[in-house]
Amino acid sequence: MSMAAGSRPSRRGPATGIAGWPATVLTGCGLAAVLVVAAVAVFALLLQAGGGEIAGISTYYLGKVLAFTLWQALLSVLLTLLAAIPATRALARQPHFPGRSWLLQLCALPMVMPTIVGIFGVVAVFGGSGYLTAAATAFGSDWRPHIYGLPGILIAHVFFNLPLAIRLLLPAYAAVPAESWRLAAQLGMRGRDVFRFIEMPLLRQQLPGIAIIVFMLCFTTFAVALTLGGGPAATTLEVAIYQALRFDFDLGLGAMLALLQVVLCAGGAWTVWRTGREMAMGSVTRLIIRRYDGASNASRLVDYSLILLVSLFLALPMAALVQKGLSGLHAAASVASLSKAALISMALGLSGGAVATLCGYLLAQARQSLMLLGHRRMAMLIGLAGRLGLFVSPMVIGTGIFLAASGRIDLYDLAVPGVILLNAVMALPFVLGLLEPAMATAAERHDKLCAALGIKGWHRWREIDWPTLRRPLGSAFAFASVIAMGDLGAIALFGSQDLTNLTLLLYGQLGAYRLDGAASTALLLLALTLATYAILERWVGGRELH
Repeated sequence: MSMAAGSRPSRRGPATGIAGWPATVLTGCGLAAVLVVAAVAVFALLLQAGGGEIAGISTYYLGKVLAFTLWQALLSVLLTLLAAIPATRALARQPHFPGRSWLLQLCALPMVMPTIVGIFGVVAVFGGSGYLTAAATAFGSDWRPHIYGLPGILIAHVFFNLPLAIRLLLPAYAAVPAESWRLAAQLGMRGRDVFRFIEMPLLRQQLPGIAIIVFMLCFTTFAVALTLGGGPAATTLEVAIYQALRFDFDLGLGAMLALLQVVLCAGGAWTVWRTGREMAMGSVTRLIIRRYDGASNASRLVDYSLILLVSLFLALPMAALVQKGLSGLHAAASVASLSKAALISMALGLSGGAVATLCGYLLAQARQSLMLLGHRRMAMLIGLAGRLGLFVSPMVIGTGIFLAASGRIDLYDLAVPGVILLNAVMALPFVLGLLEPAMATAAERHDKLCAALGIKGWHRWREIDWPTLRRPLGSAFAFASVIAMGDLGAIALFGSQDLTNLTLLLYGQLGAYRLDGAASTALLLLALTLATYAILERWVGGRELH
């Protein structure tokens, strides 16, 4: 009798969401199927368009573009990790460093900052008329940094990815038991011994996953390479696809490049899925553990110097953006142009964020239900479908849409839904990364009890799920909206004079070297993005539950 009662929830299935588990699973599977069918359709279009043109495409050009894409991504990963490892170690060894919590909050800013805004900050510091040039002139030197080309791409990639690597590594350092540090101190282990026997095994475990994530982000770079590439010698796959479609209208070349990117990114995305699932980016401001190997004056001097360098590297572009944005108000675009672009940014961003959050919730709910029912392979397939944006980039999807619409419809009539959907696909993997752990924890806590008490449907959603999931849903919605607001890929592909948001307006100003006006636009976009993120996270997410 007790066995029958205990097995009853399993036969009935988990009590999930507004609808029962069958509807939840069917909805999630249907959405995953739509994503997969859309990806297959895009892939088929690319094959059809590229098949007859492959012979006419220069293998030298393909090799050159692929070689540069791989080279800049590898160098970016190397530089990011070389900076992140000592910086994270310094932060871990100096838990009471003045301003430590502010620095860790600063590390979160580049992750929500629109890429084009961060690029402007990098140019304002490292460009020909930036802070470094001004400092060199003040010391009587005529040295000028070369920001455009490979150096600029690498600097921008490190600026964006160094904070991410630090926030992924620091929880791993904090996970080392306090007894290990105490034992190392009792044994009189020097710094190099601590690094060899305690930190090196930790790094061997964590660095491969972080390196793959950073590599994928740099391999699919678009805004950075488009803005800072400086010419054909610094062309990545994404930029080459964009140029083939928008400027040359060479559908065969665009299809071939898109196919190449799909194949390469699919392998990388699968590796991310296999190696990066256990990494978490928690509340790093609370990750403080006492260590004994950083107590000497020499250790403090080295650690404080590293922390100061990282702080300056991240803070100077922000400071330059604010300073140049305020001083360039006289050259800003007209109020009407800025207002229109800001409204378009808000509308596209919120719409893309809402679509991504809704789809992410449905996919995560279906995946969780299937996991509880024991269908792990189906759950894994749904999770992979939601992460198609990792290896079928918006530029590749846009290429397929271009091919499907060629000679049939005016693509720009459907530009608004196209941009919204592309931004949603791009943000969906990040939404799933925020929702899936929270929903798994909530299911573990509440599903059996809700099934036993018969709590389901709307009543369960209102009384159980919403209070539990409100904060991660708010964070997911805010993060997805910010990603959509700051995206340049989709709007650059489908944008027009009537559909120009702040991101596209800023790119046009930078391309025309109207740097004073671009500074004001960048500052406005940054302020709008941060305000949107804060308001949505507060309004949707509510207060943190204690």
